[in-house]
Amino acid sequence: QVQLVESGGGLVQAGGSLRLSCAASGRTFSTYAMGWFRQAPGKEREFVAALSWSGSLTYYADSVKGRFTISRDNAKNSVYLQMNSLKPEDTAVYYCAARRVASTLDYEYDYWGQGTQVTVSS
Repeated sequence: QVQLVESGGGLVQAGGSLRLSCAASGRTFSTYAMGWFRQAPGKEREFVAALSWSGSLTYYADSVKGRFTISRDNAKNSVYLQMNSLKPEDTAVYYCAARRVASTLDYEYDYWGQGTQVTVSS
């Protein structure tokens, strides 16, 4: 069992930056791949980024490639999402998720956090 808690969301102007954190419980965090997803009002949840358990493989949605960076610190049981050059269309609730193998598909993830709101003003 893995419990996930996101933090770091907030209100930021377009062009600004935010760093989201996801803290995981459990001793086996380092064996899980991690993903970030987001859901904007009235829209379906979409993939943002994913990272293998070792951190050696990363995957990004085209819409965030070059602006967002996913990383992890297994010693701290944490995964991060550095978001730069934010746009109003990045406004959403951001969720972290865990599964054994990295995936871009939300239904393949086993564990989810409660989400953190990111709002980008124009």
